[in-house]
Amino acid sequence: RICVITLAEAHPLLQSGKTIKSINYQISANCSRLQNKVSGKSKRGAQFLTELAPLCRISSSDGEEYTIYSCIRGRLIEVNENILSNPAILQEKPSTEGYIAVVLPKFEESKSITQGLLTQKEYEEVLLKRLNSS
Repeated sequence: RICVITLAEAHPLLQSGKTIKSINYQISANCSRLQNKVSGKSKRGAQFLTELAPLCRISSSDGEEYTIYSCIRGRLIEVNENILSNPAILQEKPSTEGYIAVVLPKFEESKSITQGLLTQKEYEEVLLKRLNSS
């Protein structure tokens, strides 16, 4: 029932030749995802995210900056602080140790959220269509 937010395989940062310069969880002057303090079974204190809530900003060595969004509604359970000191794991192990955050959707919404997700096969088909159209 939890959602682990990672970079998609097709994300520009995971393409060859890109180097991650920095990762910043400071979203605005008074909002930092690093100040998210969660406690207890009911996850008190967790920041609530909407689908369009930014999680972090990632800068690459070529000057590009990417904002990573939550994409789901729920409580921010954890951000991966390990990628701050070692940004390379974001590229080396994007689906395991290089995750960005963990989000817990509301129980009532979790079923509708997961039903709207693509399977790995569907995702690959979308990428193929994108490649063929460009």
